[in-house]
Amino acid sequence: MPPALRRAAFLVATLFATPVLAQDRSADAGGDFVMAGAAGVVLPQYEGSGDTSITPAPGAIGRVSGFAFQFIGNRLSVDLVRDSGGPGWDIQAGPSLVLDFNRTSADSIDDPRVAALPERNTGIELGGYVGVARVGVVTSDYDRLSVTLSYRYDVNGAHESGILSPSVSYMTPLSRKAAVAVFASAERAENGYADAYFSVTPADAAASGLPAYDADGGWKNWGIGAGTAVSLTGDLTGGLQLVAGGMYRRLVNDFADSPVTRTGSRDQWMGAIGLAYSF
Repeated sequence: MPPALRRAAFLVATLFATPVLAQDRSADAGGDFVMAGAAGVVLPQYEGSGDTSITPAPGAIGRVSGFAFQFIGNRLSVDLVRDSGGPGWDIQAGPSLVLDFNRTSADSIDDPRVAALPERNTGIELGGYVGVARVGVVTSDYDRLSVTLSYRYDVNGAHESGILSPSVSYMTPLSRKAAVAVFASAERAENGYADAYFSVTPADAAASGLPAYDADGGWKNWGIGAGTAVSLTGDLTGGLQLVAGGMYRRLVNDFADSPVTRTGSRDQWMGAIGLAYSF
């Protein structure tokens, strides 16, 4: 699985969710639905990289018996609070799992200095999230404003620390055949994460040529993005959909000042385009 896939998951998840959330809820309140597909994603080779690579990101998202789920590449979450499906308030809470492949393979990194740093174990980040959404906000009974807060902790020895992430998104259908979404998020990482991916020990400095650096945890990045979905067959309630979008993330604090980032870029750009089928 591509090392950069974790950073594509949030973007692709939002793209897939756009046509799903735009379904005609008055006709399908509480009904089951599933959407599955894949996207090609252009994104940094590692967190802080100035070089990009292209990776596929498969996914599935839906609601069964009122319980929503989301599986995007290396990310799985389940909403254990039943959703009625109609306009109004929607409370969200449930478990999540993320596999972190950041810098697990030096062969995927073009920068020889960063490639000379030690490879990391795959992070297995377990946690959960809570959130609240309002369906029927401004433009119609079907637009949706959502605010969530998630926390996950690595249990596989990759960085043995936690990541806190607030996010907000807004989706509105333009018609039965098109919808758009905008979103923003941030991440706060603990010291273990900062050390694993952004610190450079004296031994690492000797091997790579990068200066030694001791990164502290804190707010790691903020990001904004947008996505769109257009029906190719039928409408957004079913059939083949084209999804596309982009996201910008800005590394901050010690994460931006690290030599790992200075040899790359604190500005992280991502783009995706793909196909999905909903039913």
